[in-house]
Amino acid sequence: MAQQKSPLAWLGGKSRLADQIIERMPAHQTYCEVFAGAAWVLFKKPESKVEIINDINRELTNLYRCVKHHLAELVAQFRWMLVARDDFDAFLSLPPDALTDIQRAARFFYLAKTSFGAKIHKPTFGIAATAGPRLNLLRIEEELSDAHVRLARVFIENKPYDQVIQRFDKPGTLFYVDPPYWGNEKDYGEGVFSRDDFARLAGLLAGLKGKFIVSLNDTPGVRETFAGFRIEAVKTRYSISAKGNQAVGEVLISNFKAVR
Repeated sequence: MAQQKSPLAWLGGKSRLADQIIERMPAHQTYCEVFAGAAWVLFKKPESKVEIINDINRELTNLYRCVKHHLAELVAQFRWMLVARDDFDAFLSLPPDALTDIQRAARFFYLAKTSFGAKIHKPTFGIAATAGPRLNLLRIEEELSDAHVRLARVFIENKPYDQVIQRFDKPGTLFYVDPPYWGNEKDYGEGVFSRDDFARLAGLLAGLKGKFIVSLNDTPGVRETFAGFRIEAVKTRYSISAKGNQAVGEVLISNFKAVR
């Protein structure tokens, strides 16, 4: 299957780093994304025998399940919509728990695609004089159809990171781990991931039977916490503003020697 794009805009999404991650992947049978987000690596990589994506964000995993199982019904939700501030505010005001799973997925997808910087935790309507909207309502079916096909054989979990690592760890498993950036732990909401979780994550990874790749920003704290593993500095570009892309230093952390 050819490389695909993620249908989502997502804060911290790995659209630009995905190729560098994929080319470093060792042979494996089971592939597990622990913090899936927009799942850019999954959508761009070749299929593995078994694939799992996990995220603690229920809205996100509900969207993936609806894309996988209820594509036509989900697409129908956008039939009479516009990319406009009034529609954005109307969606934002809807309490998710009062909606069906399909309505909930449509709400989340619309907000994620139209929010400034894809900051879905505190969304504000994203508009710029230099670019059109990320959400093209005329191509929703096309975009989501590709994702529907790719997700057909993917297991979707909504568990804490430690539970999913422990559940699927075995020889032959490759974990891709993309936690919040060091210093940006609250970007995805209160209580989702804390500074202490980095050390806990490192401890879990130290005892793995399988292999892993972690992507994080290059900071002294990251290098100290994950000092027991292989750390490779890489460059990528990242932007959440109208000022354009800027080069950002990241590290890929692993428990194996990459073969490229």
